[in-house]
Amino acid sequence: MQQTKSRKVIAVPGIGEVTLIRRARARRLRISVSPRQGVTVTVPWMIPYAAAEGFLLSKVQWVKDAMLRQALRQQQAVSGGKTAAVPDAPAALERMREEARTVLGAKLRAAAARYGFSYGRLAIKNNVSNWGSCSSKGNINLNMRLILLPEHLQDYVILHELCHLRHPNHGPAFHSLLDTLLGGCETALSRELRTWRII
Repeated sequence: MQQTKSRKVIAVPGIGEVTLIRRARARRLRISVSPRQGVTVTVPWMIPYAAAEGFLLSKVQWVKDAMLRQALRQQQAVSGGKTAAVPDAPAALERMREEARTVLGAKLRAAAARYGFSYGRLAIKNNVSNWGSCSSKGNINLNMRLILLPEHLQDYVILHELCHLRHPNHGPAFHSLLDTLLGGCETALSRELRTWRII
């Protein structure tokens, strides 16, 4: 174990080395998982390291899942494949669904507020037929596998479904609206999304 005034490195079984970093401006404990920096925990200055370690240990499974997804992305990048798959284990599948609900839900709310859309409810689906859909009642369905895609493609799919609230088809008016909101990038983003396979 290494420790200085502003950081501490600990070993966590199943994860490896984790760096606890004190930040004067941090307001809450936060865990980050990065291919380059590894696992880090941001610690507000007045919170003891012991409390930060306890927080980390309560999130060990979440960290393992995040590391697994990053390893999958790196493997896909090396092999040139682009696939989005869910885990087989029921517990891991449910954790992924809840993370998707949190991440995608926040993105959906932000996009709706920014562009003036009003939707019904959000449902996180586990299917292999599409990335998302919009019902006739104004409800948005999003595929949980979206969290495996780059953020700009997540945003694209979310905006795509929001535009269906005004145009429930793929006619010229729909594409015109979507392309305008995307700054003229709809064709490029649609083409990029088609390089990913849902499995």
